[in-house]
Amino acid sequence: MTKARSDEAADRDLSLVRQLMTVPNLLSILRLAGVPVFLWLLLGPQEDGWALLLLVLSGITDWLDGKLARLLNQTTKLGQTLDPAADRLYLAAALLAFLVRDIVPWWIVAVLIGRELAVGLGLLVLRRRGFAPPEVLYVGKAATFTLMYALPLMLVAQGMSTFAEIARPFAYAFTVWGAVLYLWSGALYLLQIVRAVTRRPREGRDLSP
Repeated sequence: MTKARSDEAADRDLSLVRQLMTVPNLLSILRLAGVPVFLWLLLGPQEDGWALLLLVLSGITDWLDGKLARLLNQTTKLGQTLDPAADRLYLAAALLAFLVRDIVPWWIVAVLIGRELAVGLGLLVLRRRGFAPPEVLYVGKAATFTLMYALPLMLVAQGMSTFAEIARPFAYAFTVWGAVLYLWSGALYLLQIVRAVTRRPREGRDLSP
């Protein structure tokens, strides 16, 4: 490695450290650290109350890190990666736990995970061909938002109280609607990816629809 490349790598490492030390990204890392705890609470002692509290705290920090990033002018590329990653990991952990505990049918889990795999493979194809990832779609944000509301409602609905009876139809409604939006956003992402990779080179590397 030449000295110039070594200096460039050192600059990237320093930049990464600086990004990690921002307040919003530290909150995102804290959220990520809570994922295995959340999964253990659901599958180990099955302490749904504590799992629900952790999920609520995760949602608060999710909102807070976005606010702080804008307020402190600390928006970073790393933060734009960590934030959706935390949402997806909480969603995946909940789906796994719900599947093991027979809270949701296997086909719902298979469809949602299949969507993630399809979009993930599409992003790998884009990267190999030198394209930037597609912009986050509003419908995708709405899908994640809806599913993240469905998770605590599904936990509350597992009880035997009157509140659980009231929460149950809302939980199923949020789950179904969130799943539909999630699949629709996945289809839109895949459409953008197909358009990008089949576009002739002279048209450039723009991924906008």
